[in-house]
Amino acid sequence: MLRDAWLVAGKDLRIEIRSRVATNQIVPLAVLILMLFAFALGPGRQVLAPASSGLFWLAVLITALLAIQRSFAVETGEGAQDALRLMGLDSAGVFLGKMLAIAAQLVLIEVIIGAGVVFLYGAALHGMVMVLLSCFFGTIGLAAAGTIYGALAAGLRVRETLLPLLFLPIVAPVLLSGTKAWDAALAGTVSQGWPWIRLLGVFSIIYLVAGVVSFGPLMEAA
Repeated sequence: MLRDAWLVAGKDLRIEIRSRVATNQIVPLAVLILMLFAFALGPGRQVLAPASSGLFWLAVLITALLAIQRSFAVETGEGAQDALRLMGLDSAGVFLGKMLAIAAQLVLIEVIIGAGVVFLYGAALHGMVMVLLSCFFGTIGLAAAGTIYGALAAGLRVRETLLPLLFLPIVAPVLLSGTKAWDAALAGTVSQGWPWIRLLGVFSIIYLVAGVVSFGPLMEAA
């Protein structure tokens, strides 16, 4: 399973590195979203800084949708999903590989958005451990849930509009927990953020286990 996961993750990441879609399209979009939020709320940092946690996770969510759609659109158009099934790869390994590739892109996006939140919005991150843990579990949750529903919507003609409808309600607990944890880190009340970190970890593990168990039938259905 782990060998197949590394093979699939390496394949997806090589495609993205060669196409440069993440660096030429998704990353500039993330920066543009931050700038639009700044214009919408006003130039004053006293307004932007308190809202930076929610704006961070909203920007991550929008760019995550693009990364997930891109991950499955490449394979759907060329019939690569059928090739993966014919290769006899472990379905759990395929899920973990695609999830790792999406998570790697999300890490790059989160670093850039996080830097933008600090420099553009003037946010002060007092609890870096809590910020890093929330990003770690949030990345796992978004990538795992996105891989599940990306595979479910991949074989449909309306996948571009269906994926957000399926994905957004499921990841709402991840976004809420991540935002609350960031709020605690920004306010310097780290002790209030640990329950949200635990909740975020629980949902991330649930999505991860659900993907490992159900990805095989989802590939056959797609």
